[in-house]
This record gives sequence, structure tokens and C-alpha cells, in this order.
Amino acid sequence: MAARGHVQDPNDRRLRPIYDYLDNGNNKMAIQQADKLLKKHKDLHCAKVLKAIGLQRTGKQDEAYALAQEVAALEPTDDNSLQALTILYREMHRPELVTKLYEAAVKKVPNSEEYHSHLFMAYARVGEYKKMQQAGMALYKIVPKNPYYFWSVMSLIMQSISAQDENLSKTMFLPLAERMVEKMVKEDKIEAEAEVELYYMILERLEKYKEALDVVRGKLGEKLTSELQSRENKCMAMYKKLCRWPECNALSRRLLLKNSDDWQFYITYFDSVFQLIDESWTPPPEEEHSLEGEVHYSIEQAVKFIEERITEESKSSRPLRGPYLAKLELIRRLRYRGCNDEYKLGDPEELMFQYFRKFGDKPCCFTDLKVFVDLLPSSQYTKFISQLLAVIPLSAAAEGELALPSDIKALQQHLCVVQLSRLLGIYHAMEKKQKLAAVRELMLRYRHGLEFGKSCLKTELQFSDYYCLLAVHLLLDLWLEGEETAVWQCLTLLEEGLSHSPSNAQFKLLLIRIYCRLGAFEPVAELYSSLDAKHIQHDTIGYLLTRYAEALGHYAAASQSCNFALRFFHSNQKDTSEYIIQAYKYGAFEKIPEFIAFRNRLNSSLHFAQVRTERMLLDLLLEANISTSLEESIKSMSLSPEEDDIPWNDLRDNRDLTVLFNWDPKDRDISEEHKKLSLEEETMWLRIRSLTLRLVSGLPTLSHTIQPKNSEKTAENGVSSKIDTIRSLLQQLEVAVDSGKKFLEQKIQYPVLGPPPTRMAGFFSNGSCQCQTSLFYLVSDIYELDTNGLEDSAEIQERIGNSFNSLVERLTDLFNKCKGDLIEVRDGTLKTHPSLLENLVFFVETISIALWVSSYCDSVLRPFKSNMQKKKKKKKESSLAMPPVFTHFLDYVAELQTLTSNVIDHIRGLEIILSALKLEELSLKDTLLLEEEKKFTKTVQGKVQSSYHHSVQEIGELLKKRLDTIKKLKI
Repeated sequence: MAARGHVQDPNDRRLRPIYDYLDNGNNKMAIQQADKLLKKHKDLHCAKVLKAIGLQRTGKQDEAYALAQEVAALEPTDDNSLQALTILYREMHRPELVTKLYEAAVKKVPNSEEYHSHLFMAYARVGEYKKMQQAGMALYKIVPKNPYYFWSVMSLIMQSISAQDENLSKTMFLPLAERMVEKMVKEDKIEAEAEVELYYMILERLEKYKEALDVVRGKLGEKLTSELQSRENKCMAMYKKLCRWPECNALSRRLLLKNSDDWQFYITYFDSVFQLIDESWTPPPEEEHSLEGEVHYSIEQAVKFIEERITEESKSSRPLRGPYLAKLELIRRLRYRGCNDEYKLGDPEELMFQYFRKFGDKPCCFTDLKVFVDLLPSSQYTKFISQLLAVIPLSAAAEGELALPSDIKALQQHLCVVQLSRLLGIYHAMEKKQKLAAVRELMLRYRHGLEFGKSCLKTELQFSDYYCLLAVHLLLDLWLEGEETAVWQCLTLLEEGLSHSPSNAQFKLLLIRIYCRLGAFEPVAELYSSLDAKHIQHDTIGYLLTRYAEALGHYAAASQSCNFALRFFHSNQKDTSEYIIQAYKYGAFEKIPEFIAFRNRLNSSLHFAQVRTERMLLDLLLEANISTSLEESIKSMSLSPEEDDIPWNDLRDNRDLTVLFNWDPKDRDISEEHKKLSLEEETMWLRIRSLTLRLVSGLPTLSHTIQPKNSEKTAENGVSSKIDTIRSLLQQLEVAVDSGKKFLEQKIQYPVLGPPPTRMAGFFSNGSCQCQTSLFYLVSDIYELDTNGLEDSAEIQERIGNSFNSLVERLTDLFNKCKGDLIEVRDGTLKTHPSLLENLVFFVETISIALWVSSYCDSVLRPFKSNMQKKKKKKKESSLAMPPVFTHFLDYVAELQTLTSNVIDHIRGLEIILSALKLEELSLKDTLLLEEEKKFTKTVQGKVQSSYHHSVQEIGELLKKRLDTIKKLKI
């Protein structure tokens, strides 16, 4: 803001100190300086706006808005005021006000190119495509420059993309855009590549593939130069759309002759060859095969072509992987089609062996061969691995010792073989003793490999890191088979690995998953922070953090992790608008629909909906009826029980469920079915949480009057519709819970490194679900009592009394499921019980809902009691019988208080036990631990112990605050 050039007029000089204060974050001084200036120059509009910016940044939004509107009403046309108001409205997240600002400016200064341009960009920020089209044309009329004309054309395309009616899009918007471009083509006014790209985009969307192809192949296509092979790629796309396989084949063949390492063209080449074979295509006599030259239309020609590429590759100075992998790809396709011609290409096992000999020292060798291991018969797996091992130069220092690589190339080759062994299931077939021996060997190799990485920077990975990861995967197998110590050894090895390779994201991600599985969240927050997740990663891997933070009782960390994610999602709207504007400025028109799709995908993100819901529930849990009333909390969140802002039908699962490296065989790896089931489970749990939040937000809306209500008044006040909303939401919750229970009956087991399960199973099994549902039914009964009055309501009162009793029983039962040691030491083995921690967290949440409902009961019963006391005084009767509902409520509150006190005592006991645990004296019974590992074992156990201690402390603190709330419930 302060980056201003030479001073053009005295006002710029006067305003400069305010700009400087704002740029330096000194908002109070900026306000003071603006006030001083306004005393001398009352009509200096920009000073008022800069003061408003200072007020906005110091949290005085209402004052800032009022001041800004005061200036905006004057319809300023000076650049300083307009720019300052634009900045202010952007910070207020009110981009629609910027459009009004420049609409007024353009009316006053109709020939200003700058203001018209700003108006167009203002419309772009709010997605007003129709007005953008008009603004673009108005701009072109003032200053006939091509970019402005094509801004208008692009706005037509955006209208077609956003149109609900596809027919309207193809019959009105796109044809109009096409005519506008054709006019420029006829007048020979097309100047830039971006304009040709736009013409191509229009024709493609109109499905005029032949015309689009003509454009690309014609004179206009010569302008397509900014991207490598841009013209060829566009031609290829159109040939595919038109099913012109001869051209597809000839073009891909020609491009492979230029670059025989371009994998995408091998795929197109094979696709086209088999399409031509299926169509029994033959070249026309005495004519060219196709527009693009010679065509290959038989397997023999394809085989010969690949062999030629390999021969050519052997002559090149740099070895190329493409031709060798193409040979394996062709075998794979022939086998899939059931052809008997694959013998012409050779034995896949031998080809893969030769490939390994050539490229085995490259880290990509494993991922290259991974795709083709299906070509090997399972009976040959062990033989194949032995064959590979035989060609790796390993040497042992002495007889009987482990043969180790002498350089990095040999290490990479050996690593590739170990990864393939895991992929082929050789490690999975081992027995426990063999697996432990394999872990020892892998760790020896890992530590030996560290010698090669002594000169590596901290930001670089060690060459042998994968050995450590593979050892951990083997230990995870053992843990799943019931070996409790294995999981602690996993953490030990990963912590050791991280100490040597502090930037290894895989170590961190795996540590996060395992710590969370053990119920220890404290080390996770630091690990996630060190990953330095950027931008979209808050959506793709954020679930690793937000799934466990609150569930394991780390409320402060949960708030923080939700804030991180929400900050990203909220800035997405603003950021994407800026990307779109830049795309218009630089003519990157094809990117604009991509940016819009990206924004929509993030707005419909499952993770966004989850974080938003959980954050609001968490805020209520930590603040409602503690630091602020429930009503105030709900008002500050703008929550309404009637409104559901989650796009249920468009929810997108943007989680990266394959972020962790995995070398498991296909049958053990995460499948598409797992992903589908996980999304289904997450959506069900989100629906339950969203309905719970809306039901809680409905409690303050059930206002009541002191007099018993008659139905007419109730309808007038709109209160009956509020209780109807609550009852409707309660029915929806019942349906969601039933769906969830049916889903869990399938007993789905995700792979250990697959998607983490939701909290739904615990919610049902520990009784929280039944408690919370009963509480919301109680609200309905209390409302009925409030409406009908105390007279003739014996049945309702009895029902309420029974609900109170059953709730206390259920809450006591839930508390019983929280009892037990969180960390248990048995026979030298350490075992954690994270489910007890999760049950405690559910207890706190359920007791909080119970208190919010009790406050509503209190607000209904208190006026009844004061009325009765007035009647007593009037009639001077001391024997006026108290209705049973009062006794029921007071007994219920007393029992809630006792129960909560007992839970707090239990938590205090847990704290004492956790503090007294001397885990460092515990030596895990397995002999696997070496001296250097023992220090990491102590670190790991210390982190888990500290995390559990932190969890129970936070849970205990929150419950104490809730106990204070219970004590205030006295009617």
C-alpha cells in the first residue's frame, strides 16, 4: 500500500504517514493520524477510508462499515479513495460493494479505461458473468484492444458453464461466443495465442471437433507455441474425439520417433493399434495412410516398432526407460486380450530382469516394475527375487556376516529388490521369528546405509530411509497379529529414523498414524506442524489431525487444528478470485474454468463440512454456559436449526488416502471399495454431528411466556414452528443413527494404513447416542409441559420424571465404560486403552448437552414455581402441594452433580496413576532392542505418558467448569 512513487499532489503527501502506519501494522496510530488530518481537511475522503481500514483491523467492524458507506455514498472518483475502499471491502469479505463503487465511478467518468477495467475485475470477483460481458464490450468500445474484446467472449463461456440449462448453454451463449470470435478471424484481427486457445475452447465445448481440428492444423494453429507439443496434443485430443484412429496412430508414432521416452504417446499408440485391429482397418490403395502419415495396424508392426525403439535407445548416450516399459505394456495388453502373440516379445520375467540390470540403481525402478508384476506367475516369485539378488554387488566383511552394498548404486538396487519382495507377498508369508529376523536385517542395512549420507543436508533424505520404513511395516504386520510390543518398536524405529532424516515426511505421517492409534495426540500436533502443510494439503491430509484431536481430549489443539483448516477454506474464496483475475489479465483463459471448478470442489469438501461442524460443537462445549450463555454462543456463530448449509448431494472426498507409502500386495492394499465405504461412513457420522449441532442450536429458540400458552398465541409467536423444527430434526437424527448402526453391522476392517474409522462405533457402543437422543426427546416433553401448564399434566410430569431417572442411569453406565487404566503394564508389555479416553470425551460432551437441556428445563420450571409461591401468599395456604416435576428435577440435578463429582475424582485418580508410572524403568521384553534403540524407546513412552496426562488434565478442567454450571441449577 505504501509503495507509492513520486508525490503527485499535496494530498498524497498528507496521506503517506497513514499508509505507512497501516503497512507496519500500527492501526491505532493510523486512526489517530487520520483524525488529525480530518480536523484540518474535512473533505479528504481517502483519510476517512484509511481510518475505516484501521478500525476494521482493530475489530471495530461496525464503525468501519459506517464510515466507508459514508464515503461510498458520495460516489468518489479519486483513485486514492477508490483503491482504499477496495482494500477495505476485500478485508470485510464484501466484494459485491466494490462493484457498486466502480459502477458509480464509471457513470461519472465514462471514458476512463482504468475505471472500466476495475469494474470488470470487480464483477469477476463476484462471478457476475453477464455484467462482465457488458463491461468487456464497453471497455472495447472506449479502447479497441483485443484483450478487452476477448474478456467479453470469455464471460460468455463462463455464462455457458454456470448455466443450469445445458441446452441454453449450447444454443445461445456458446454460439454467440463463436460468432464473436469468427468476426475477428474474418477481419484478420487474431493476434495472440490466448485468442486461438479461446476459439479452440469454444469449438470443443460446442462439440465441433472437426472445426477445432481445422483451426489447430490451419494458419491460426501456428500461434500455439508457448507449450511444448501444444499443437500436437490438441490434434491428438480431437482425433480421439472424432475416433480417427489412423491419424491418432500416425501422430503418436511420429512423436515417438522424435522422443521415444514420452509415455503418454506409447499409450495412445497402443490404444490406436488395437482399435484399428478391432475395426479390421486396412490402408486405402494408392493413397496416403492418413493426414499424419504412415499407420501401424497390426501386432507385428507394433512389435517391430517397439523393437526398433529399443535398438535406437541402445545407441543413445542417455539410457531411456520408455521403450523397455513399452514392451512390457504391450505384453500386458496382449495377455489381457487373450492373444497368443506375446511370445514374440519375449519372457516377461527375463525382460523385467534385464530392466532391473539396466535401471535397478534408480529409485524409480520399483514403481516402474510394480505395474507389471502381475505378469509373473506366483510360483516364480521367489526365483525372480533370488535372480535379482544374485546380480547385486554385495560384500560381507567376514564369513557369516551380512553382505552389504559398497556404494549407493548397489544400495538402491538392493532396496528395489526388498520393495519388490514386500509387494510380491514374500514377507507376508513369513512366520513371526522370520519376520523379526528380517526386521533386524533391515535395520542393520538402514544403519549401514547412513554411512553414505553423512554429507546430506538436514533437508535431504537419507539413502537408506526405505529400509527403516519397510522394517516398520513388518512390525505393523506383527502388531496386527497380536504382538503388542511390535507397535512400540515401530515408534522407536521411526523416531530413530526421524533423528537422522528430520525432513522425511513418511516417517512423520506414519508416526502420526501410530501415535493416534495408541491414543496419544500430544506428539502429533508437533509432527504435523513440522510437515509444514501448504494450501490444498490442509484439505487432503488435514483429516489426520482433526479426526483425533478432540476425540483424544486435546481441546486446545483441536481448536487450533480446526482454525488452520478453516483459515485455508475461507481464504480459498478470496484467493481463487485473485487467480481468476490474473488469468484474465494474462490471457490464460483455459485456466479460468479450472479455477472455478477448484473453488467449487473445495467449497463442497467433506473435510470442510466436518471441520466447520466439529469446530462449532467444540466452541459450544468449551464456552456455552461457561464464559458466555448458550444463546450468545449460538448467536455469535449465526447458527439456526432450520438451516442446513452442507451440500449433501455434492460432497467431495478430497482426502489423500494413499499419502503413506505402501508396498503391500493388491489384496492387502487399500481398495476403491475401502475408499467408497469410508466416504459413506464419514458422511453418516457428519450427518449425526450436524443434526446434533442443529438440535442444540434450537434450544434457545424455545422461548416461553410465564402464562400457559394457548394454541393461537403460540402459532402467532412462531414458537410452535420452532418445536416442530426440533421434532423434525429429532426424527432425522433417529434415521441417521439407524443408518449408522446398519453400516457398522458390516464390521468393515480398513487396512492399518488405510482411512481411519470415524468415532461412530464408540458413540453407539458406549451409550452416548442413546443419552443424547433421550435428552432431545426430554426437550419436547418439557416444551409440552410449558405449553399445557402444570394443571392436568400428571402424565407429562410422570414421563419427565421417568426420563430424568433413565438419563441418570444411562450417564452412570457411560461413566462405568470410562473406568480402567489408560496405560497398562502387564508382563513387561505396555498397552494403552484409547477407547477409555474417547469414552471420557463422549461423557463430557453428553453431560454438556444434559446441562444445556437442564438449563432449558430450569427456565421453564422457575416461572411456574414463582407463580405458585405468589398463589400461596395470596391464599395464605402452607399446604399447597408442590407438583412432582419440581422434585424430579431437583433430584435429577443433585444426581448429575454427584455423578460429575465422581467422574472428576476418577480423573484425578487417573492423573495420579499416570504421574506415578515409571515407564523408563520398564524394559520391553523383546530382545530386538539394541542399545541405541533404548533411548528412543524412553522418548516414545515418555511422549505417550505425557499425552495421556495432558488429555485427562484438559478433560478434568472442562468437567470442573461444567460442575460449577450444575451448581447454579436451582429452581
